Order: sequence, then structure tokens, then C-alpha cells
Amino acid sequence: MLLELALYLTMSAPLRHRLLGHVRESVSLLARSRRCRAAWEPHKRRARAAIIAAFADLPRRRTAIVLGSGLLDDVPLRELAAAFDRVRLVDTVHPWTARLETRRYPQVDHVTADISGTRLLLGGGEDMITDADLTGICSGPDVDFVVSANLLSQLPILPIDWFEARGRPVPLHLGRRIVETHLCALARLPARVCLITDTLEREDDRAGRETDRLDLMHGAVLPIPDALWDWELAPFGEAGRDRRILHRVAAFRDWGSAFRTLTPGAPVPSS
Repeated sequence: MLLELALYLTMSAPLRHRLLGHVRESVSLLARSRRCRAAWEPHKRRARAAIIAAFADLPRRRTAIVLGSGLLDDVPLRELAAAFDRVRLVDTVHPWTARLETRRYPQVDHVTADISGTRLLLGGGEDMITDADLTGICSGPDVDFVVSANLLSQLPILPIDWFEARGRPVPLHLGRRIVETHLCALARLPARVCLITDTLEREDDRAGRETDRLDLMHGAVLPIPDALWDWELAPFGEAGRDRRILHRVAAFRDWGSAFRTLTPGAPVPSS
């Protein structure tokens, strides 16, 4: 607890990210990652492998961008740094652990940005969702590869919490709109895009019975992924003595191509 408090107080982040809870969430995730290291390892290994496979056949490898780099647990940083001239790590908060790990790679830098599309919440623009930040960061002429790394399901959480904590009605379909805005923005990028996202949360008891489930996509539809696996997010004893929480994870090595299978031949929506 003292370590978490120290991390919270010393974490470098813009004030608006603190007010929206991004620093709190980052510290909580770091603590859980350490407690659940063994349970998370199969997921981290498969996520890294999916990212490596996604850029393996790229003819040009100038700039790679990782959206949702966070703790770097599921990011093959060494392989990306070896393969690309430049690697940009994008997140609302970059923990000290991640900053220390990247020091050995001079071609790696950090970009602090909220790409949930709801950065205007604190200014009262609660119904405005925009992909301007994501597009601006990822559409450079030298960007050849973009990764959305276990980020998509997290984007709606804090915006929805922001309304609920203030006793205000959540705008209709806010979660789905945030998810779909991110998916469409990724599909419009000229670079190869690797999308890895948890799509479903399931709670099991010790007898293996499913006791609860939650759609992390808020109703948004995804095509058939290249890979699918379960991530034991909270093993028995973490969330409760007799229950564990599993997330179903989908990986798409070329999101642009996969997206178009939903509506063959159709143009990518502009918003």
C-alpha cells in the first residue's frame, strides 16, 4: 500500500489525467501485474508473439507506434527496437518502471496522450467523441506499423465512471461509441495495424461454473480474429477466494483488412 501511494504521488502525468483517474488506474494495474505475474505470463507471451508476427513481413520499418504501451508487459520492446528506426510509446501515463526499461533504447520515446476520444470531459464537452488525437499521432508519412495493445476495452471505463461518480446520466451508447470510434480510426490508418483486445469478461467459481459475464466491447461487433485466448486476469484469491476472472482476448495481425470483412467493399466510415 505504501509503495502504491509513493508511485501515485511521484507518477509523472498531466493534471487532467490525474483528475480523470488515469494515474490511479495505472498504479492499480502495476500492483495487480506484480501480484498476478505467473497467471498473466501466458497472455503476455501470446500478445508479444502476435505483435511480432504482425510486422514480420513488413517491407518498410521506419516508425512503429504502440497505443496503450502502459507497463510494457505485453509489448515486445526489444524486438520492436531492433526492427524499427523509431518506436513511439503512447499512453495517458508512463509508469517509472516502463521509463526505466526504455532507457537502453535511444530510438524509443514516449508520447503522453488520452486517445479515448473524450478528453473534453473536464471542459464540459461530455458528448463529444473524436479520434483527432489518435489520427494525429499515427498518420505520419513514416509510420509503417501501429499496435493497439490491450487498450480498446479500457477506453470507455473512466469516461463512464466520470458520469456515474457525479450522478449524471451516461450519454446513450457512450461505451460503444468510444469503442467504434477507435476501431474505425485504426482501420483508416495507412500503416499496418495490429489490434489486440480483450473482448469478454467471464467470472468462474471453483467448480468451473460461469457465474457472470460482461461484454467489454459494449455491443460493438468484431470480425473473426487471427488468434483467440483466455487471460486469467484475476486468479482465485485475487478478486475473491472462490472466484476468478478471465478475459477473452482477440488478436488481429492486420486490422485494416479484418475490418473490411465486416462489410466487404465498403469504405471505412469517416466517424
